[in-house]
Amino acid sequence: MDEPFDTEKAKASAWFRELRDQIVASFEALEASDADVSKDAGTFDVSETKRKSDDGTDAGGGLMSVMRGGRVFEKVGVNVSTVYGTLGERAQMAMAARKGIPGMKEDPRFWASGISLVAHMQNPHVPAVHMNTRMFWTPHAWWFGGGSDLNPCIEYDDDTAHFHATQQTFLDPHGEAHYPKLKAWADEYFYIPHRGRARGVGGIFMDDLCTDDWDADFALTQDIGRAFLPAYVPLVEKRRGIPWDAADKDTQLVHRGLYAEYNLVYDRGTKFGLETGHDANAVLMSLPPLAKWV
Repeated sequence: MDEPFDTEKAKASAWFRELRDQIVASFEALEASDADVSKDAGTFDVSETKRKSDDGTDAGGGLMSVMRGGRVFEKVGVNVSTVYGTLGERAQMAMAARKGIPGMKEDPRFWASGISLVAHMQNPHVPAVHMNTRMFWTPHAWWFGGGSDLNPCIEYDDDTAHFHATQQTFLDPHGEAHYPKLKAWADEYFYIPHRGRARGVGGIFMDDLCTDDWDADFALTQDIGRAFLPAYVPLVEKRRGIPWDAADKDTQLVHRGLYAEYNLVYDRGTKFGLETGHDANAVLMSLPPLAKWV
């Protein structure tokens, strides 16, 4: 007999893979269409990732797709995974504390699937970006999470406005309360306390969506994913041809230091991935290829 939510898990996992394929194709098209033909267009290197359980048995995995040194993208990763097993004691404590899930010690099984993307760009005028959507299940609860946020080192108000307006366009059909709530959540989540500032210009974020209507929550999560390309690709197309100099690059590298600090110190996905034994290279894919600190 199938376990509860097997059908829903399969739908979510397939959707994350479909979204991954769309984004990879779009980014490779941006590389191929770049005007600077003096440099080879980048393509994604794709490798399988594996998660091992504590007893060494297979516990899921996924695909890690990374492009390095392209015309447009200095480094971009688009990862998708579906993993399962049992949560260790530290992970159980973290989940119970944040989610208030009962019975975690009695039955610590979990299943998780999602897509995670981070893009660091060649041209400092083109903003870096992050996006992820995910579904998490235990025998006691399920929920969706994710969002996307823009991380320019050289800010353009019209880019920020376009990015946010596109998010809102995709969220409003699900209820006009969603966008302001998820925007405020992103502003709080992507704040760097030890620097006293946000890591970028925000976006949308949610971490525990479960209204007990799985279909509605999944539809909202899908539209968060669907919003990404129309929110971001026009910004790349508009800014990638702007000339830049060594001072611009220095500004970019310092800003990347903020990004690295946040992901290593505060990001919950990074912590969860490492604590549950997922492929460390896939978990740390978000780190920039170069950064500096002053």
